Amino acid sequence: MKKRGLIKNSLYFLAAAALSFTAFMSINERVSSLKGKEGIPLLAATLTIGKGNYDFTPVKKPADKKTKKAERTSSIQKKIKKPVTSSNFPENYYNTFSTHNSKKKYPIYTKHYTVGGKKYDNFYVKNNTDYNLNIGETIKKNLGFKLSGKNEVQVLIYHTHTSESFIDCDVGYYYSDYYPRTSDERYNVIAVGDELEKELKKAGIGVIHDKTPHDDTYTGSYLRSRATIEKYLKKYPKIKVTLDIHRDSIGSDTYKIKPTFTYKGKKGAQIMILSGYDPNGYFNFPNWNYNLRFALKLQKECETKYSGMTRPLDFGNFAYNMNINTGSLLIEVGSDGNTLDEAKYSGKLLGKALVQVLQNSL
Repeated sequence: MKKRGLIKNSLYFLAAAALSFTAFMSINERVSSLKGKEGIPLLAATLTIGKGNYDFTPVKKPADKKTKKAERTSSIQKKIKKPVTSSNFPENYYNTFSTHNSKKKYPIYTKHYTVGGKKYDNFYVKNNTDYNLNIGETIKKNLGFKLSGKNEVQVLIYHTHTSESFIDCDVGYYYSDYYPRTSDERYNVIAVGDELEKELKKAGIGVIHDKTPHDDTYTGSYLRSRATIEKYLKKYPKIKVTLDIHRDSIGSDTYKIKPTFTYKGKKGAQIMILSGYDPNGYFNFPNWNYNLRFALKLQKECETKYSGMTRPLDFGNFAYNMNINTGSLLIEVGSDGNTLDEAKYSGKLLGKALVQVLQNSL
């Protein structure tokens, strides 16, 4: 009887070893089929899915979220949840390769925006106003400010929609549970602002990067960010430039579009600069034309240094806190279809172009 039991146990052991070897080879084949960083999240997902203990829960997206313009005027009252801690995915960020049971997969289309509106030199402007804009004459005029001494605080970077974030991997799809918002500043637009800040500091330009969350609820987010701007202007009266860094949303609930360009073989997220117009004083924005000069100069510098980096400049009937001074702009960096790495790369290049424009004002 003991001998039979020993043989039986040996057979069980051999069978278990064979199954383990087969599973290992299957995992190894999947991971080795991907190159570079893509293999890392897939390996993590492969090793944890079977345990059933992946506990990252994305924030549920509001049903009426369609486009970026709708977001700016939305009255969504939902609180943005804190990231859920997960031992399997400690970065607490959307994981393309995790389990998405019963979730639909939708495409992300890559698009390079070039033509749109009126062309001047190496860039385009979409004039959505009734103003007869002469781009050539306007861009030649001086800025409405001049930088002073080195390392004095003269630039403020902030984020009205602080929680706006990006997808994790460039795989061409997303699942229906993808919600591109997080309060973790490593993965939202704050990370883009960090790259911009680094370039300004390298050039000796004094800068403050405010990371206050202004969009716990969408109603009043611009009022809250304006209060933040005013607080810094009071503390640092030599601030000349205020930049509101966002990310766009292009597409619908069933597909997304990511605007991209390539510089030195590396893919980045296209940016869109917005500049406001106030013909009748509705926005209390009498010096809008100075902001437009700034926008045009920055647009041209970006295209000169990094061809294809910009989408057509958006000149329209709005203010979005740009009436605070003569050096205020709102800049969209990529969309919710772009990866975080693409957006951060563009933040870095934007910083280099901005440095050149500001140094030319000295």
